[in-house]
Formats: sequence, structure tokens, C-alpha cells
Amino acid sequence: MGSSGEAPARAAREARLGLLYGFAAYGSWGVIPLFWPLLEPASPAEILANRMVWSLVACVLLLLVLRRWSWIRPLLREPRRLALVTGAAATITVNWFVYIWAVNSGHVVEAALGYFINPLVSIAFGVLLLRERLRGLQWIAVAVGAAAVVVLTVGYGRLPWIALVLAFSFGTYGLIKKRIGLEGVESFAAETAVQFLPALVFMLVLGARGDSTFHTEGVGHALLLASCGVITAFPLICFGAAAVRLPLSTIGLMQYLAPTLQFVLGVLYFRESMPAERWAGFLLVWLALALLTYDALRTARRGRLELRRAAAEAARAATAVDPADPVDPGAKAGGAAQAADPARPV
Repeated sequence: MGSSGEAPARAAREARLGLLYGFAAYGSWGVIPLFWPLLEPASPAEILANRMVWSLVACVLLLLVLRRWSWIRPLLREPRRLALVTGAAATITVNWFVYIWAVNSGHVVEAALGYFINPLVSIAFGVLLLRERLRGLQWIAVAVGAAAVVVLTVGYGRLPWIALVLAFSFGTYGLIKKRIGLEGVESFAAETAVQFLPALVFMLVLGARGDSTFHTEGVGHALLLASCGVITAFPLICFGAAAVRLPLSTIGLMQYLAPTLQFVLGVLYFRESMPAERWAGFLLVWLALALLTYDALRTARRGRLELRRAAAEAARAATAVDPADPVDPGAKAGGAAQAADPARPV
């Protein structure tokens, strides 16, 4: 009796822990615009190089603690996967650089827009590259998202290229990572290993030219730049811990927390302007996301109901008694139980 009661309690504890990890991950990503301005007067390129170098240091320390090294040799024997890792490192480098530049240049709201648009980009990739078929609500959401980009183009007086670069680079990154087939920490370690040497060379060149703020702005500034590794690794670790404890539907809903916090920071803290045209564009994006969320939850609910129905039908079929069968139902059930467990007394 105790063990049967412990399982639901343990599952509830794991779910609560998963929520805490999820809020820690997406909350960290949501407030990260507050961190990048602290690194000025370092340029976005120098911040990015430090982020790459110190992220590998953080990954190596983490792998030492976890003792996860067995994946390295198989990866080195597969040139195709190494090429995919290099591609993932290249796309996330573009994403990181544009994001850091956008935040430190006063475009926090448009950066947040990129991560709101990202689910729509992922759907577009699924249709165009993976030949996936969309449901009706998904088509409507994509159409509303396209209309939002048009409205925002009018509102900004230009194509919202920051948001689009962030959305498409992160969407491409996710697509490549699906094909690599490594766990989160291992995959990130492989990507930062690819980034490490170019980033280190760039930092050394900056130092030789006297343009590196790492050596000239004091110990506090140098420590802040070095902390880029922890700032990058912490939410990824929390995300990995949340992903194994929560259903995908919950993770899918939580992903909107980060751009929502970024948007709020952009409007209320950084005081970026939001004329009516931009509000209209954002409202259309949020409508598209609401449609996607509703469709995903409805589809997941239908799937659960179908599984329950199939399980109930299987149970009924297993216990059904043929009226023409002369064997006593009780004896038949006992015989079935004995067949399942030969040690069971008749």
C-alpha cells in the first residue's frame, strides 16, 4: 500500500521541481537584457568572444562533475555529425551576436519579438523542409503571423530584421540540433568547443591591439566578462532538468515567459517607444501564438483521450466472456490468472 501511495507523491514532487527549474531557466533568459549593458564599454563582438570562451570552461567543469565523456569519441568518428555541430555553432553565434548588439543598442523589444515569432518559424521549417502537414488552426496562425510582420514593417518603417534574424537563426539552430542527436549539455559543450579557438584568437588579437576591455577596465569588469560562461550555462542546465520532468505541452507554454519578460523590460525599464502600429503588430503575434497554443493543447487532449479509450477497449476485450463458452467465468478468470502466474495456487 505504501509503495502505491509513494509513486503519485514522488511524481508530484518531480513535477513541482520541474516547474521550479523551468521558471529558473526561462526567467533567467527573460531578464538577461539587464546583464549585457553591465559589460559596456566592451563591444558586442568582445562580449560574444568572452561568452564563447568562458562557456566552454563552464561546460568542461560541468562535465567533470557529471563524468560524461563517453560521447566524445563516437562524435569524432562521424564527420557528418561534426559538420552539423559546426553548423549549429555558426547559427547560434549569429543569434548571440545579434541579440547582444540589439540589447546594447536599444532594441530590446524587437529582440523579444524575435523569440515570439520563433514558434511560427519552426512551423514554417516543418512544412518547407520536413514536409509536415499543418492543421487548420496552424495555417491560420501562420497567416496571422505573416500579417503581423507586415504591420510591424509599417510600424518600424523598415523590415523588423533584428526579430527575423533572431527567429530564423534560432529556428535553424533547433533544426540542426534535432539531427545531431546529443543530450543538451553534451551538445552545448561540442558547440562551444567549435567556437572556442576562433573566439580565443579574437580576444588575443584585441589584447595585442590594445582594444580589449578585459585588461583595461579593472578586475570587476574582467570578472563580469568571465561570468558570461555561468550566465550562459545556468539556464541551459535548468532547462535540461525541467525537460525531463515536465510534459512537452507545459514546456511549450513556459517558453513564452522569456520573451514576455524581455518585452516588459524593453517597455518599462529601457523605455523603448511603442507606437500604435507596433502594438497592433505585437497583438497579432500574440493572437497567432494563442491559436498555436490552443491547437497544441487540444491535440494533446485528444491524444490522451484516444489512448485512454484504446486502453479501456483493450481491457474490455481481455475480460470479455464468450456466451457460447461452457467454462464457468470464475474458473476461466482463475485459469487466466494461473497462466499469467504459474506459482499462483488454484
